[in-house]
Amino acid sequence: MKILVCIKQVIDPETLVNLDERGRVVLPEGDLKYWMNRADEFAIEEAVLIKEAGFGTTVDALTVGPKHAAQVLERAMGMGADNGVHILLQEKDFLSPLNIASYIAAYALNKGYDLILTGVMGEDHMQGQVGPMLAELLGFPCATSVIFEKISDERGAVYVEREIEGGFKSALELDLPAVLTVQTGINKPRYPTLSNLLRAKKQKALVVESHILGATEDRERVVRACYPGKSRAGLMLEGSGKDKAVRLLEILEKEALI
Repeated sequence: MKILVCIKQVIDPETLVNLDERGRVVLPEGDLKYWMNRADEFAIEEAVLIKEAGFGTTVDALTVGPKHAAQVLERAMGMGADNGVHILLQEKDFLSPLNIASYIAAYALNKGYDLILTGVMGEDHMQGQVGPMLAELLGFPCATSVIFEKISDERGAVYVEREIEGGFKSALELDLPAVLTVQTGINKPRYPTLSNLLRAKKQKALVVESHILGATEDRERVVRACYPGKSRAGLMLEGSGKDKAVRLLEILEKEALI
């Protein structure tokens, strides 16, 4: 069995960004903190668990991004993925989910993957669109928000349970090959081992230039970004604990809350 896990590098959400006069995001200068999208760690772990269960499984981890995105491939191989694939992009302000899905589909086509896993959504844009779009481009069945899966090698299918609205679950069986978007909590992601990290640094990921693959034409673009409007104001109380208590009491009395 061949499994492809699509992972993403995201920026630390605590990073302070600015907007220029045209409404474009301006990142601060200097070293920025990046890491693997949290939901994608669960997808990697699920693939490695399938590999450990047998089926003669090979796990490839793939990311689409600029040069520094290679960091997440090292972590994925450190967790147990066999190979890394880096679809290398030039720096770009915005890449739509359809663009990303089309790059992955162009690479994965005719590679013989039986199962493609992604995290349920990215921490940055929280759209959850790449997995379903990838499935559509490849003509594979797709299940989203998967909280349990079991491969049936005899039937060439995968049984899955999904999390749906209202706290309910739905169960279905998909013929392989298929695409699953994995929900957080499906497993407990392991820490990379030192031996696997050393192997990853020595092995290196396969680098594929994005222009070789081509991408579906943009159907969306970011027109402008803006700061959210203030819906409420905060007040920081200073001084000793006693001073703060007195000031709080004054505020509550003024607002007729007590």
